Amino acid sequence: DIDDVGHKYYLELELEDVLDKDRTVKCTAEVLYHLGSKASAPDVQLTVQGELRSTEEADKEFYNRIRSLEKELVAENIPDSHGNVPPALEPIHLLAWVASGYVTWQNSTENTKFHLAQVKHVKQVKRSDEDLQFDYVLLLHEMVSQEVLPWEVTVLWHPQRGARVSQCQGPGAGN
Repeated sequence: DIDDVGHKYYLELELEDVLDKDRTVKCTAEVLYHLGSKASAPDVQLTVQGELRSTEEADKEFYNRIRSLEKELVAENIPDSHGNVPPALEPIHLLAWVASGYVTWQNSTENTKFHLAQVKHVKQVKRSDEDLQFDYVLLLHEMVSQEVLPWEVTVLWHPQRGARVSQCQGPGAGN
């Protein structure tokens, strides 16, 4: 407890490489939830000790494949009702994880626990610049209340700039 400021947590965690399940890195984090401020995201300071596998080659391959599509990519229900993600949609699912992480960070409190349940819908939007744009409807399971909440999230992605959430709209709020 920090008087008149908030609650600070010190965490030690191990991150698993989603592309190489045998590779992990240790990290530490400090998370500060401000008192009485539900409108602001917690402050997070993160230190990663080590490196995860480079995705540069896979990123370029995915980028070129999506840029070469004649029609915009559209998909629903990732994973399906059996938990399966088609290999061609795995990068779309990974981008959804990034987007859900952003939503979680921006909208969490000390009393929430979000988990990406499913990509309900995703649609690629053609752009005049070099970014790829995906408009998602993500279903986030709020583990404390047991609600499954839809979030509309727009993700811009480029292999050299990474993922950026440009728009985020949650249930019943102007987020």
